[in-house]
Order: sequence, then C-alpha cells, then structure tokens
Amino acid sequence: MKISREIKTAVLVIMSIFMFLWGYNFLKGKNLFDASNKLYVVYENVAGLATSAPVTLNGLTIGKVNSITINPDGKLLVELHITTDFPISKSSIAEIYDSGIVGGRQIAIKPNLSDKNYTVSGDYLQASSKLGLTDALAQQLEPLQAKIQELLENADVLFTNVNDVLDTKTRQNLKNSIASLDTTLAEFSVASKNINELIAVNKTNLNSIVSNFDKTASNFAVISDSLAKANLGQTVKNLEKTLAEVDKIMTALEQGKGTMGKLIKDETLYTNFSKTSKELELLLQDVRLHPTRYVNVSLFGKKNKPYMTPINDTIKK
Repeated sequence: MKISREIKTAVLVIMSIFMFLWGYNFLKGKNLFDASNKLYVVYENVAGLATSAPVTLNGLTIGKVNSITINPDGKLLVELHITTDFPISKSSIAEIYDSGIVGGRQIAIKPNLSDKNYTVSGDYLQASSKLGLTDALAQQLEPLQAKIQELLENADVLFTNVNDVLDTKTRQNLKNSIASLDTTLAEFSVASKNINELIAVNKTNLNSIVSNFDKTASNFAVISDSLAKANLGQTVKNLEKTLAEVDKIMTALEQGKGTMGKLIKDETLYTNFSKTSKELELLLQDVRLHPTRYVNVSLFGKKNKPYMTPINDTIKK
C-alpha cells in the first residue's frame, strides 16, 4: 500500500507538534508520560520556592515541584510529583527549607511513620516553612540593629556634649596641660638619670649595706632559733609564780600581818620610835655638854655631882 505525500506530511506535522508540546512541558518540569503520584500542599508563602525544586525524604530526592499556582484566597498551591513507592502517610508534613546559599529552596517530606493512612494521588499534605539562613540571620540581626542604632544615637549625643565642653578656652587649657606634662616628664627623666648616677657612684656602699643587712638577718635568725630552743614557757610560769608570791606579801603588808606589816601599820610603834629617838638625841647632847656626869675618874674619891637638868631640854612633857 502506497502512502501519499500528504499523509506523510500530516503525520510529520502532528508528530512535530506533539514533540514540541512534550519538549515544552519537559522543560517546564512536566512529563506527559509520567505516572507518578501527585500530592498538593497549600502555603501562605513559598519563600522563593521555584518549580522543578527537589522534594526530599530524609535527604533522598523522591520527586520535584511540578507547579505553583495562586488560589483565589491568595494562598499558594504547590503540586508535588512523587516518584518513589515509599508509602507517605496523610499526616506527613511538607516543609520548605533552605538547602544552602547556592542550592535554593527545597521541600522536605517529614513522614509520620506511626500513621498507616497512606496518601494516594491527589491528596494534600500539611504545610510548614523553615527560615532560611539569610532569614534567620536577618531575624537575629534585627535586635542587634536596634541596639546599634540606639548606641549611635547615644554616641551622637555624647560627641555633641564633648564638642560643647571642648570650647576654645578648654582646648587651649588642654594644650597647656599637655605642654606642662611634657615638661614634667622631661624633668622626671633628668631626675631619673641623676638617681641612676647616684646609685652607680654609691654602688659599693649599697652593696655593703645589703651585706650588713644580710648578716643582721642571719644573726636575728640565730637569736630567734635560740629563743625558740629556750624553755620560755617554764620561765614565764616561774615568773608568774614569783609575782603571785610577791602579790601575797604585799597583800599581807597592807593588812598589817607579820613584823613588817605591824611596823608599817602600827602608828603607836612609830610614835614610840620617834620619842625614843628624840630622848636618845637629848642624852647624847647631855653627854657632850657634861661628860663628867657619866665618866668620873677621881684618884682621891671626890663625890659625884648631883644631876642638873639641862637648860635647853627640848623634850615636851
């Protein structure tokens, strides 16, 4: 059977149109011969998710995003083509996440393995979205930005106040103070140099002083050892015992006990001693004035002269 040229041309045109449509849909991520399951997810915001983005499960690619359309309520409907036979429960979560700085946004299926109610083509999954690296960084930098802004405002106020304080007169005074400080530092440098020269000149004397101090410290250490070895405790105890005995003696004297106590406390005895002393003084005076009354040596037996009371008798009767 001979096929006409027109039929061949028609078949070729139809095949060309079909190949064009298939290629166009393939480039858009659609495959006309694909028999994969289609699952849907509704998001408030896809955060930069694009068609043909991978769909992963535990890091393994199990499909791709087929299309993203806008519903009448403004929400976004995402169609997923799942190519795996692994059963996915209806309570699983489809989470949008950032695969990296260059990789872009993807969808990760978080399966609920305890749920045995598995999805079929056309079912909906629960939606979730995880902040990307840039979004998370921006969210953390937002409070820091507010603090930096507040810090800059405070710094601006501070610099304004500093400019108000550092007027022309204050700046001149500050310059004068710095000049005075330079002069002081120069004088201090000269003084330091003189001290160094003084130390260099008297280095021998200083060494001698240090040596003497070392010897003194050594002697003190020897004395300290001797004191440590001495029985100071027993000595202190003996001293305390002696002081206690002395205290008892002093107490007895104050109370008039014993001979010394009576001598100290008995006023009558003192009066008698005083009177006896006075009489002894008069007796010695009389002996000096009239010795013949007491010493009479006579070869011829003269009579003793009668006793005459002295004129200057000062004894009070």
